[in-house]
Amino acid sequence: MTVTDTLCYGKHPSQVIYVRQPDADADAPFPVAVLLHGGWWRDRFDARLMEPIAADLADAGWLVWNIEYRRTGGDDDGGWPQTLDDVRTALDLLKVRLTEGAEPGDPARVVAIGHSAGGHLGLMAAPDSPLTAIVGLAPVTDLRASREAGLGEGAVTAFLGPDPGESLVENSSPRYRVPIGVPQIIVHGKRDDRVPVEQSRAYVEAARAAGDRVDYVELPDADHFVVIDPAHEAWWAARERLDAG
Repeated sequence: MTVTDTLCYGKHPSQVIYVRQPDADADAPFPVAVLLHGGWWRDRFDARLMEPIAADLADAGWLVWNIEYRRTGGDDDGGWPQTLDDVRTALDLLKVRLTEGAEPGDPARVVAIGHSAGGHLGLMAAPDSPLTAIVGLAPVTDLRASREAGLGEGAVTAFLGPDPGESLVENSSPRYRVPIGVPQIIVHGKRDDRVPVEQSRAYVEAARAAGDRVDYVELPDADHFVVIDPAHEAWWAARERLDAG
């Protein structure tokens, strides 16, 4: 299974979407998976991180949009709010293409699957979007805690700026923006040494208290990266829930 199309949603080289469609003998309309890669919003990481699960989902009958976005570092022009704006713009394009029939996807099943910082972007972009559900794989949900702990080698400072202020830190953190209004699946490994599992525990508690429906899976032997390995039980914990609809 290979990329079947590349779409641009802006003029910047990073404003692209890599599309995979299921095999020709699959029945449309297909459920839609919107993939958002991690890497602490930095430009040394890109959409190729999600290619293994993009192929897995396309093989399983999903229409896959693997979204690239502007990131921090070099000349990529990313950071707050540009990076989140990119994801929202790509989702707006998806809504238009589904409405017009340009994509053979089912608008009733549009799921964002975000890993790490991509999970952060998916949760932040969900309100007023075509998304009907979110899967967060070891998502970054609390930028205050991440900044204080220096996670991602100071990634939050690069993303928000050196002196963002408490209001911005909260407004850019999914934990403090609940409810987001769509069902969620959160998967996190206890052995994660990049994004502590405590972030997901606190987020799930806050989201449920705010009224969101959240299915939480915590895996004792999973680290930060196996959640995007199609051969690992951590990914299958999410896949089996996706396949169940």
